[in-house]
Amino acid sequence: MKELSYLNKYFYKYKWRLIPGVIFVIISNYFGILPAKVIREAFDLVKENIDLYRLYEGFDQQSLIYQVFGSSLLFFGILVLILALLRGIFLFLMRQSIILISRHIEYDLKNEIYNHYQELDFSFFRKNNTGDLMNRATEDVNQVRNYLGPAIMYAINTVTLSVMIIYAMYDVNPTLATYALLPIPIISLIILMVNRIINKRSTKIQAQLSKLSSFVQETFSGIRVIKTYAREEQKMAEFAHESNIYRDTSLDLVKVQAIFFPLIIFLVGFSTIITVYIGGIEVDKGTITAGNIAEFIMYVNQLTFPAMALAWVTSLIQRAAASQKRINEFLNTKPEIISGNISEELTGDIQIENLSFTYPETGIQALRDINIHIKAGQTLAIIGKTGSGKSTLANLLLRMYDADQGQIKYDGKNIKDLNLNSLRHQIGFVPQQVFLFSDTIANNIAFGLNECVIEKVEAAAKDAAVYDNIAAFEKGFQTHIGERGLTLSGGQKQRVSIARALIKDPQLLIFDDCLSAVDTKTEEEILHNLGLIMQNKTTIFIAHRISTIKNADHIIVLDNGKIIEEGNHRSLLAANGEYAELYEKQLLQSTE
Repeated sequence: MKELSYLNKYFYKYKWRLIPGVIFVIISNYFGILPAKVIREAFDLVKENIDLYRLYEGFDQQSLIYQVFGSSLLFFGILVLILALLRGIFLFLMRQSIILISRHIEYDLKNEIYNHYQELDFSFFRKNNTGDLMNRATEDVNQVRNYLGPAIMYAINTVTLSVMIIYAMYDVNPTLATYALLPIPIISLIILMVNRIINKRSTKIQAQLSKLSSFVQETFSGIRVIKTYAREEQKMAEFAHESNIYRDTSLDLVKVQAIFFPLIIFLVGFSTIITVYIGGIEVDKGTITAGNIAEFIMYVNQLTFPAMALAWVTSLIQRAAASQKRINEFLNTKPEIISGNISEELTGDIQIENLSFTYPETGIQALRDINIHIKAGQTLAIIGKTGSGKSTLANLLLRMYDADQGQIKYDGKNIKDLNLNSLRHQIGFVPQQVFLFSDTIANNIAFGLNECVIEKVEAAAKDAAVYDNIAAFEKGFQTHIGERGLTLSGGQKQRVSIARALIKDPQLLIFDDCLSAVDTKTEEEILHNLGLIMQNKTTIFIAHRISTIKNADHIIVLDNGKIIEEGNHRSLLAANGEYAELYEKQLLQSTE
């Protein structure tokens, strides 16, 4: 219950819906135990009328006794039916109150988890796989909802019914009640022992389900690679292996429950036997009537439901506790990057001083002692081998990570003092790994805007040299692209991503090797358009091809996280270093 205590705030929120639900539980249970008293009266009436009927054998009054007897039984039958109907009505109201609350809390909890995911920084998503994140927001929340709804409802119902029945039993005959309830302590002890086993196995089930979800999500995301390499059978075998582990883990829990429930039923049945035996002795003593035995048998049988429900509720609570523990782990995770308070329009002056960064997950140092000053309106180009730290620098400029040493300043203000939303809103970023949503092309381009204005979308598409490609589609900009943009070519995806950055009309533009999948002619068209757009805007180009960056105001060459050369295109060629060597190689490749 320690983990589940996190949900108490939701109970407080919906307290005015929960309280009527609890009242309906009490009323429904009151009408649930009344039939036992009616049956007692009916049973005693039958016995007394049979004796009277025999006593008046041969007299005219015998037929009158028979009529009264029949009318009384009909009255008791109708009364039991009415009580059952009333109980049903309040049970319906009980479910409508408590189960409805569980759905509201489920909705709130899913939104809280999703919103918290959005607040966490980039490093969190590098450490945790997508399948596990999804499973905690879906399957784990579903297990918690079973606690919020059915478990709580039946727990309240069980406690209320048990208290009422036990009170009624002791009110009739304390001796008989004590003997009939003897198996209850044994049931409690069994539940206590089994609880721990259920909790451990429930945790294992949820962990394996997360692993299975991650495997499936990764398989579907990489289905093109799997089919290209004809590895379907291998993946099916791996899936079967993971599924078997999940099945075996689930069966371990089911085996415990399979022993648990019959044992509870046996102990309740044993109570019935004790009731009949001790009840017979008490009737013989004259302390109770035969009708009381019938009443007690009904009470004991009614205790079967609380006993069974207690076992089931215990299982639900344990599974919910295991799931809530996993949810709490993420909800208690705090973002490492804390937003600053300064929100203002930036001119684009960027100063990078003594910047160093090491990835905490791998321990690899990506950048070492970087010093750059980009004046507002200038174009900086970054070039270097794969793994030299180019994309890492772009992520640091967006403050996806915080540097280990040194600082980044925008307009003389430390990046840590700037409001994150304000900063990123003013930067148009085109990542190296393009991601497009499973939506229309228009909505993908307009993603950075509050609303999709088709005129702006078309203008951005023209600037990114992708307008003609989109117009050629049957539905044009309303064409739905597949997951991750599978229906588009690599070059088309890159240009749509460029259009998405340009439509914001940001003061700063960062292009992370975004023209690698386009041909030379298209590249020249895009660069020409960008040349007009980038006037008076600070632009950072990260590229492998020198043709993309040769017109930049300043070029830096990175190698193993260090700046080994810098200058403009002409001065770097004259230096005859790494840049000049790379230029010669690319020139030879283009002439072949």
